Amino acid sequence: MAEQTDSIIRAIKKEASRLGFCAIGFSSLKPQNLAVERLNNMIDEGRHGEMDYLANRIKERADPSLLLSGTKTIISAAMNYYRSTTPRRPDLPRISNYALIEDYHIVLKDRLGQLLAKIQQLYPEPLNGLITIDSAPVFEKSWAEQAGIGASANNTLLIIPAAGSYVFIGEILIDKPFESDMKPLANLCGSCRKCIESCPTGALVSPGKIDARRCISYLTVELKREFTAEESLMAGSWLFGCDCCQESCPYNRERRGPPEGVFHPKEQLENLTCEEILNLSGSGFKKLFFGTPVYRIGLRRLKRNARAVQENMNRTEIKP
Repeated sequence: MAEQTDSIIRAIKKEASRLGFCAIGFSSLKPQNLAVERLNNMIDEGRHGEMDYLANRIKERADPSLLLSGTKTIISAAMNYYRSTTPRRPDLPRISNYALIEDYHIVLKDRLGQLLAKIQQLYPEPLNGLITIDSAPVFEKSWAEQAGIGASANNTLLIIPAAGSYVFIGEILIDKPFESDMKPLANLCGSCRKCIESCPTGALVSPGKIDARRCISYLTVELKREFTAEESLMAGSWLFGCDCCQESCPYNRERRGPPEGVFHPKEQLENLTCEEILNLSGSGFKKLFFGTPVYRIGLRRLKRNARAVQENMNRTEIKP
């Protein structure tokens, strides 16, 4: 059976590569005590801001078998998404690279679905599986680290050595055991502090520790209410998300592009002005952003962001 399992794993990896995944690994079900401790510390210290959902379903996060009965293995798969875009004018607001393309939830769900179908075809017995992406209560980075495909960086993102951090992660929970010879990676950051030093708001309080309340991505994407004066300033020139810590990471100097056929940037989003956002109607917003991650925050919050960015960019003492 061991030889047969090895053969199946090789076939799964081959299929994953064909589908465009840059890394794939297998983890057996183990307690995630460290991940639970870190999450609880974040919540106890209030660093999660108003993301109250993080405090919910911790039992499911710690034990994926509560999501899929009989879970034996967590398959972690990563896909590059970075697309080079035209150089942005410094007087224009910025949108994070991952938000200039189609919604990754849709793409990853489709590709992981194809991979699961292949696994079920390869396995000699009936096999149940569940696809999860970041909207499900799963410790994605912890499982990916345990599978040996990457390591958590000082900016709390997952770094894949050959691919950097511009990656999306998804999982397939399955009810059959798979053993992999890949081991967790050592710390990849060493003494490097470039991401911490490049964070314009000081959200990265120490290596691997983030205060979401000061994170531009949290403010412009997750926060639902209106900004305070301080939060408005912290948004800087970012209309949606933030890439500062990734742009400074040495692992992203040679960025690998995404697989063929997916994650094409929408050119009309690359040169938007704050005025254009503030003048958008509901139908105009849908036409521009439907099918991208920006669409989920809605027009009201996008206009909130645009007002803050416009005010910031009008201040002579603040550089975009």
